[in-house]
Amino acid sequence: TMFPGGDPGVLPPLGVYDPLGLIETRDMRRYEIMEVKHGRAAMLGFLHVIHLEAGVRFPGYLSGSAGLKFTDMPKGCFASLEAVPALGWLQILAVALACETGYAGRAFSVVKQTDDREPGDIGGEGWVRYDDPGEKAYKLNVERQNGRAAMMGITGCLAHEILGVDALYPTGGFGGEAPPEIIDMYTSFANFPSFAAV
Repeated sequence: TMFPGGDPGVLPPLGVYDPLGLIETRDMRRYEIMEVKHGRAAMLGFLHVIHLEAGVRFPGYLSGSAGLKFTDMPKGCFASLEAVPALGWLQILAVALACETGYAGRAFSVVKQTDDREPGDIGGEGWVRYDDPGEKAYKLNVERQNGRAAMMGITGCLAHEILGVDALYPTGGFGGEAPPEIIDMYTSFANFPSFAAV
């Protein structure tokens, strides 16, 4: 097979798990790259859910022209997506496109995935590379496993919301409601220098 034991992501107890025999018939490098990208996006998405559920909100404006403050963001996965203005989504897509194409890539930024680099290696020349093969394999496996867990986690959160229950607390706790927020969204980051109100 294309993936011997010890490759990033090929871990016990399953090892190379390919019950349909697709490895020999597909461009698996492309699928590896997609798995890493989706895993990274899912990790960011799951952290977003955790932050919203905990009540974390930055001070200042998410959209100055729309008058939308970070504190105005609703809690739900879908509600928070719908609250972002269309121009905000265009900015997010422009950044994603710049990352995919390597536009304006610098030594400490994100560059385009090229054929001469390992799947997921999109860091510029200034990024840390691990010389020790054992440490490198460990870091790549941790990222791959965390990405897989995050893809399942964010999918579960979205499914909970579609079913009409809280994303992180689908059972609703003892009284049927989600637990209270653990961070005061109005004052938690008030003294954070990068987000100081102007």
